[in-house]
Amino acid sequence: MLKSLSTLWPYLRRYRKGMALGMGSLVIKAAIAAVSPLVIKWGVDSLTRGFSVLVVLELAGVLVALSAIKGVFQYWMRVIIIGISRDIEFDLRNDLFKRLVLLSQDFYARYRTGDIMARSTNDLNAVRMMLGPGVMYWTETSITLLLAAVVMLKTDARLTLMALIPAPFVSLAVILFGRQIHKRFEQIQKMFSEISSRVQENLSGVRVVRAYAQEKAEVAQFELLNHDYIRENIGLARIQGLFMPLLQALIGLTFLIVLWFGGHQLLEGKISLGSFVMFNTYMGILIWPMIAFGWVVNLSQRGTASLNRINEILHEKPTIAAPAAEIASPAAYSSDIEFSDVVMRYGEREVLSGIDLTIAAGETVAIVGHTGCGKTTLVNLVPRLMDPVSGSVRVGGIDVRQYDPEELRREIGFVPQETFLFSATLAENIAWGVPGATEDQIRWAAEVAGLTADIDTFPNGLETVIGERGLTLSGGQKQRTAIARAVLRSPRILILDDALSSVDTATEEKILQGLAAVMRNRTTILISHRVSTVQNAHRIVVMRHGSVIEIGTHQELQKLGGYYAELYQKQLLEEELEAI
Repeated sequence: MLKSLSTLWPYLRRYRKGMALGMGSLVIKAAIAAVSPLVIKWGVDSLTRGFSVLVVLELAGVLVALSAIKGVFQYWMRVIIIGISRDIEFDLRNDLFKRLVLLSQDFYARYRTGDIMARSTNDLNAVRMMLGPGVMYWTETSITLLLAAVVMLKTDARLTLMALIPAPFVSLAVILFGRQIHKRFEQIQKMFSEISSRVQENLSGVRVVRAYAQEKAEVAQFELLNHDYIRENIGLARIQGLFMPLLQALIGLTFLIVLWFGGHQLLEGKISLGSFVMFNTYMGILIWPMIAFGWVVNLSQRGTASLNRINEILHEKPTIAAPAAEIASPAAYSSDIEFSDVVMRYGEREVLSGIDLTIAAGETVAIVGHTGCGKTTLVNLVPRLMDPVSGSVRVGGIDVRQYDPEELRREIGFVPQETFLFSATLAENIAWGVPGATEDQIRWAAEVAGLTADIDTFPNGLETVIGERGLTLSGGQKQRTAIARAVLRSPRILILDDALSSVDTATEEKILQGLAAVMRNRTTILISHRVSTVQNAHRIVVMRHGSVIEIGTHQELQKLGGYYAELYQKQLLEEELEAI
């Protein structure tokens, strides 16, 4: 537990002055609360010696003043400590998000989006409750209990010890029930992650769900998850339902002991009436601390369980990171790319087998091959979205692992196979990654990508909000928006991974004409299944089962009569059949 809580020390140290002020207010408030029964004792004992209105007024005035002062310090105690817990939540959320955006692809292959969202919201709130109300009430109850016990022991040690007889049983109940609460809550958080993941996947894939008429099946599956979640929560509620009455029973037993034993002490003249009233007042004051103690343990158990889940992310190390030694700057070198004996595996499956390939600066190289032959994996190695198992990838003669990934990626315009757009305007999506881009620059990039005609049909032009993941755009419009985004960066290396698969041949030709000027003097890698896309490249690389089997120009590969020539003949035949 202490190991997991160590994550919070830097955040607590950051606000140590505020915490000291808040704790100071808490101590003063608790001290005033402990003094109030003494004032009542003094007043009752004074009245037993003879009734006096002046004594009553003095007693009432002192109690009102003490209550007012206690109220002021209680207000500041809550404002400062709860406020700091919110500040720590803010810092922790920022650090969690910062860690998430730095983590590599393999992390997201292991964790579902819904699970990550649950940790970033539900779990974070549980940690805040532990740090705010949890710390505050634990400290308050401890100090109140300590001060009250000291005063009570000085007044009558035997009566105090009798009153504290149930205390070990309270601790035992808290330990036993606390373990069960912790175990249950950890399971509930995992199930909440499952529900969040299910919702997120269904909302993201709503078109597929509807296309396959799977609404009822998904609702039924979600209902099963919900039933399990409710069952676990009811189990937790049963434990808590036993826990709180047990605490109340132990507290009631304490009152009975004080009334019975204290009453005998009073009748025998061993304590005064004021002391007897004071004891009962203290027991009334200690009701909340004894109840709050159980609640605080509950918060601590939940918060610790949630913190363990958050720590899994915070302690995760990105597999792709800047080197510890001096970092080279990719901007200082040429943009040639060299793959040297590159091997890549996904688990036991080898997807790249000893690739050797050199792409000169300013050269346009196309990569073709059957689905799953390793084309996308190969180009993902250039911006270090992943690292090879063995071999090296060099840009400008320097191994990419010697570059800071962020600096390297600034030099690369990458249009991935799966286009991702944000729920923002079209202009914001094109200018994403280029802060301060002007409207003229955005329009130029859109024109290069063949998107201008489409923009004119949108209700608000470039300012049209395109919906989550570009929901309102067609597949071709999404791809062209992604191309415009990459072009606007004016990268030294341009990678287009099957970026024209969703457009027709006429649009493809128009886009390639627009890109021709952009690709000139830039190192460009084109991946496509269409010969029409790649035939004008300086060289065409043909891949099969993770290996390079042919390299040459369009004409050279035709003469070779291999895989590429066969692919070209098939596509010519398809075009002829479509024309009939």
